[in-house]
Amino acid sequence: MLKIGEKAPEFNLPDAYGNMRTLSEFSGKKLVLFFFPKASTPG
Repeated sequence: MLKIGEKAPEFNLPDAYGNMRTLSEFSGKKLVLFFFPKASTPG
């Protein structure tokens, strides 16, 4: 679990178009990440 102020670990995720994106692609740029639970799921 990340704590406030900690750097996010490197990751690979598909974007809205199915292209794989990595955190390192945004190095030196401002980036906002939103993490939220999947809708309508318990917990």
